[in-house]
Amino acid sequence: MPRYALKIEYDGAPFAGWQRQKEHPSVQQAVETAISRLQKAPVTIAAAGRTDAGVHALAQVAHADMERDWEPFRLSEALNYHLKPHPVAIVAVARTPEDWHARFSATERRYLFRLLNRRAPAALLAGKVWQVAHRLDPEPMREAARHLVGRHDFTTFRASECQADSPVRTLDQLDIETVDTAMGREFHFHVRARAFLHNQVRSFVGTLERVGAGSWSPEDVRHALEARDRAACGPVCPPHGLYLAGVVYPDDPFDAPPTA
Repeated sequence: MPRYALKIEYDGAPFAGWQRQKEHPSVQQAVETAISRLQKAPVTIAAAGRTDAGVHALAQVAHADMERDWEPFRLSEALNYHLKPHPVAIVAVARTPEDWHARFSATERRYLFRLLNRRAPAALLAGKVWQVAHRLDPEPMREAARHLVGRHDFTTFRASECQADSPVRTLDQLDIETVDTAMGREFHFHVRARAFLHNQVRSFVGTLERVGAGSWSPEDVRHALEARDRAACGPVCPPHGLYLAGVVYPDDPFDAPPTA
């Protein structure tokens, strides 16, 4: 069966996460239902990562095996038609080898977390950012973030229900960018790694917010990491500021020029 890579954008607010569930709507279910409108055989798609409830995606990647050959642009158009009215869009489709896998072929995941730092309520960005009203100082946050980059045991910064076999991960990037807009100052956390633990990024951001507020010092973050104890973590921030921003592959199937 022909295999296709799907690059997917979605608003996570209406969903209980990416993964299909029996009693709650999921992004996976929405995409699989759209595919079922195009062929008789049921299909189960695999994704590069499972986002939690309320988490968004700019470029989630999944793969699907179709019953017949599709021109990629036509397949994306057909899927987007059947995805309505869900806030889910197929932004690109590419034909791949049959052994290509959206999860296991990936070499890096990239996340963006958006924090809006202002007092007035977020009328236009509600549900798309984590809003913090008190002032944050970015410099100590950046200093603290440097303690987290590299290969570490991240037991402190993973959820207690995390099912990963090992808490050891290599964090390649944790940069904090300040962006001043007409709607206020945003803190953008750019995070890269081959793989992440459950709630790892949200644990990082919630802890670093405490540093920016002056409640923690950068050294407190180093001590928390070294403690290897979930109780040493700062508060876990809410999901709605988090975006799966990209997935990296050795041979990116979406690099080919579009046919339409």
